[in-house]
Amino acid sequence: MAGSRRLELAEALELGPGWRHACHALLYAPDPGMLFGRIPLRYAVLMQMRFDGRLGFPGGFVDKQDNSLEEGLNRELREELGEAAAAFRVERTDYRSSHAGSGPRVVAHFYAKRLTLEQLLAVEAGATRAKDHGLEVLGLVRVPLYTLRDGVGGLPTFLENSFIGSAREQLLEALQDLGLLQPGSISGLKIPARH
Repeated sequence: MAGSRRLELAEALELGPGWRHACHALLYAPDPGMLFGRIPLRYAVLMQMRFDGRLGFPGGFVDKQDNSLEEGLNRELREELGEAAAAFRVERTDYRSSHAGSGPRVVAHFYAKRLTLEQLLAVEAGATRAKDHGLEVLGLVRVPLYTLRDGVGGLPTFLENSFIGSAREQLLEALQDLGLLQPGSISGLKIPARH
């Protein structure tokens, strides 16, 4: 990812006390819905509009009182998404990657958690009552995983938005690795190379 280096989780956890750890999660669920009765949605994938106007994933900094990265992430999810996030836990098995930025001493850890559609709908329904709604989080958005016939609408247009840090690359990598994309929905899109 541009301006950062990929780390193994063990390497990231061994960094000294001057480093801060931030954890974020892509939440997704199978979705049998059809757009306009003809375009299969296949999956619902959540991102959020942040306070700075950029798209990102829910999560945040792990605090000293958190006993693990995942404990900190789950706390942040409850703060940003509301009580529906207490119905599931992001675990170490959901871990995907870690990156150290070239700037401040921050390591970003990324997770992907598969939910049921009911859990995801509950998160969406309750998000406006979350502690951080209207402050750190301005709202949730679903990622369109299709490309319309014009070759522009859907995912290609969504990817033109402004993303925080490496969120765009994390999204594309996770969509590809988890098999969430429709065939042909990323033709012509630049997929990040593995580091």
